[in-house]
Amino acid sequence: MAGHSHWARIKRAKAVTDARRGKLWSKLSRAIIVAARVGGGDPSMNLQLRYAIDDAKAANMPKDTIERAVKKGSGALGGADYVELVYEGYGPGGAAILCAALTDNRNRTAGEVRKIFEVRGGSLGASNSVAWMFTKRGLFVIATDQATEEQLTDIALEAGADDVQTVGDQAYEVACDPSVFSDLRERLGAAGIKTESAEISMVANANVQLAGEDAERTLKLIEALEDHDDVQHVYSNFEISDEEMSRLSGG
Repeated sequence: MAGHSHWARIKRAKAVTDARRGKLWSKLSRAIIVAARVGGGDPSMNLQLRYAIDDAKAANMPKDTIERAVKKGSGALGGADYVELVYEGYGPGGAAILCAALTDNRNRTAGEVRKIFEVRGGSLGASNSVAWMFTKRGLFVIATDQATEEQLTDIALEAGADDVQTVGDQAYEVACDPSVFSDLRERLGAAGIKTESAEISMVANANVQLAGEDAERTLKLIEALEDHDDVQHVYSNFEISDEEMSRLSGG
């Protein structure tokens, strides 16, 4: 989910139970398989694969599981032939939603994703019905105890990043063009700065403010999509105030 703020999404993700970790590893394995199939099994020569492996390591996926996924993708082991699909639509209250999936059965996945949208008050749209509202960006989320804003800004500027924002007193969000993502990631690592999240994401060009029932139903729709086995990423342009998020969370 890319809505509200990336820091809010990360805090929610950290609450994922151990029972869902296996599902997360399965999704990360698929990403590795597809990356290796497209660009080969050497992460030093395949940037997409390197990012997929980094994400898997960040989720504490076992090394042998990662290696097995690379071998499947590069043809050393048999496995399903996954295709990449993007679903677009709207949620309750008019929030735009992009849903990226990897599946070995596009008809099954399309039907199940459509049902999730319909049951939870959303509607699935045609290709490019909402994709034009988003731009591909590199995004880093860093806790404020990892660096000062000045230090982070200096590193970001040296790498060619173009935006550093403070999220309350808890985190910084750094945005960059995907072309400098790898360089910025390496510079942060060299400076000993740990990231809470580092990803190439789809960022909305404008946001839709939600509250009340629309906010609650949209969050449930996003969560249902994220929980689907074939769905890798869900992006949206909704925004919910901190007060409303606290109310919805029972805080």
